[in-house]
Amino acid sequence: MSSKSEPVKYGRKKTVPACPNPLFLMWLTELRDAAAENKSKMQYVYQKAISSLKKYPLPLKNGKEAKILQNFGDGICKILDDKLAQYYAENGQDAPVHTVSVDNLTVGQEKCKKKKNPAMDTAPTDEALVMLSSNSPEEDGPSPSKKKFLCKSRKGRPYVPQKRSGGYAVLLALYQDFQKVGSKGFLTKAELQREAQPLCDKSFTVPELGTRYTAWSSVSTLIQKDFVLKTNNPARYSLTKNGLELARKLLTNEENTSNVNILESSQKNESEQIETVDLAEEEETDEVNIISRALTGEGTEYGQSSDLRGMSNLCTTQDGIPTLRTLNVPHVHVPEFTLKPGCFDIILCVDFVETTGGSSARKQELVTELKRNGVNFDVRKLHVGDFLWVAREKVNFVPGQLRAPQPRELVLDYIVERKRMDDLCGSIIDGRFREQKFRLKRCGLKKPIYLVEDCGSAQHLSVPESTLQQAIVNTQVVDNFFIKQTKDVRESAAYLTIMTRYLQSLYMNKTLMSCFKEELKCEQIFPPSSQSCIFMTFMEFNEGAMKNKAQTVKEVFARQLMQISGISGDKAVAILNNYSTPSRLLEAYKECATEQAQEKLLSGIKYGKLQRNIGPALSKTISQLYCTMGPLS
Repeated sequence: MSSKSEPVKYGRKKTVPACPNPLFLMWLTELRDAAAENKSKMQYVYQKAISSLKKYPLPLKNGKEAKILQNFGDGICKILDDKLAQYYAENGQDAPVHTVSVDNLTVGQEKCKKKKNPAMDTAPTDEALVMLSSNSPEEDGPSPSKKKFLCKSRKGRPYVPQKRSGGYAVLLALYQDFQKVGSKGFLTKAELQREAQPLCDKSFTVPELGTRYTAWSSVSTLIQKDFVLKTNNPARYSLTKNGLELARKLLTNEENTSNVNILESSQKNESEQIETVDLAEEEETDEVNIISRALTGEGTEYGQSSDLRGMSNLCTTQDGIPTLRTLNVPHVHVPEFTLKPGCFDIILCVDFVETTGGSSARKQELVTELKRNGVNFDVRKLHVGDFLWVAREKVNFVPGQLRAPQPRELVLDYIVERKRMDDLCGSIIDGRFREQKFRLKRCGLKKPIYLVEDCGSAQHLSVPESTLQQAIVNTQVVDNFFIKQTKDVRESAAYLTIMTRYLQSLYMNKTLMSCFKEELKCEQIFPPSSQSCIFMTFMEFNEGAMKNKAQTVKEVFARQLMQISGISGDKAVAILNNYSTPSRLLEAYKECATEQAQEKLLSGIKYGKLQRNIGPALSKTISQLYCTMGPLS
């Protein structure tokens, strides 16, 4: 039994050698137990170090030597060296370290006696001896019988995110969307960040100084704990059953807290009203002055006057005098971030399709020309358009970071779709021409440009040259696109160079503010200014322009209508304004008394700037498509 080379006999226990570093083991155990009592996550770090120390068969002279072991960092090694120095100071430089006896464990015994657990007060020495005299076969930690003496058993606490944290904001934003009528049941990343940002104190896009983490980092924790479900590509985020329950609890706690605050404030207001009865006439005069300044615009900037904010609780309807609740003060947009003049560069973004595939030599010629002209450009994937310009933030390296922080980007209002004549011919035949124009008009950028590039004679093309020219004219007149025709790639590159220089001079001295795509449609939010501009971020623009993104029934219905010959984007939009889904259109057809009434149902709908009628011919075609039960004749 004493020989180590003897094979282990079945039914007999193998003798376990004593730990060669009993002091280090005892100190790490005390640190782990203290961390567990304080509910600190450092307990897991110490437990890993304990497991590594138990496996090491050789004695260690100091904590610095322990750094060769796994899970031992500079911090733990320094703690061990400090405790070892204290041990030598109390017991002498010749005190035993590796063959310590019961009498030498005075430090460990004194600390164990100070613990509040009465079970530890009864026999701390025995449990310490067990840990120091034997190497437990359970490498992950002590046995359940020892846990009640060595540390408190870690009970699983329910996850509750801190108020105004990233996880808190994400759960409430998804829950609020879940309760909306007509909700899709999920939110995309951009939508979720937009809805959750007002509920969170930290930014979902910009990391804090000295770290790479944002409030969005908490989403991975929610997914891991089965509160949020992530599906599809692009990602869709929704609440699980557990997430719904947790969000309801958070919302209930929020309402209870707000009710308590309201009650306290009402009691406070009652006491203040008693004290301010004598000052009623003076307050009335101040209120009239403030309201008159608000009506004339004096001393206020978009309703942000401190006087207006302070009077929000005092305004009541009086004789002929409008109160603050009746003032039509416009809402002021508060941007997520702002790019000041001189703090950004204008960059030309080139779709990677324009530089790869097909005739690589011809496509590389465009890149070569842009480099020769000194254009600052970036090749990336664009989901709509071939060229656009972004304002990229100038960033500097932060001391202590390996790389510079990610620069923020705003998309300018100009986007270019480049077409060679042969490509234009092919896009007209396969239907891409109308679809691309429709997507360009809906992408959120106000000034789309169609760059038409000649490729020699058009006689060999499958579409007559007159038809191509008519399509170009319609794009300019009907769709309100700016048309630029060039002779070759070199002239196209020269045009992009001129546009880049023009935009650099246009926005050089302006302040650029970020916003969301939906906010661009609300003109009241943005007061006119010659010194500032509002743009959406590149991430939101590119995600919103994806072809395979989650589409609503209305969007699918629009694409379906545009497959019918003769229906343009304007006509499809006009039909959708009256019948937003196929089911509503079918219900309208069912209410028609005769077949002739069905055929004329859509004929009187107005479309476009000129407000022309869709007409009976097209209305009849649509009614035949949706009302004919069998195959169309």
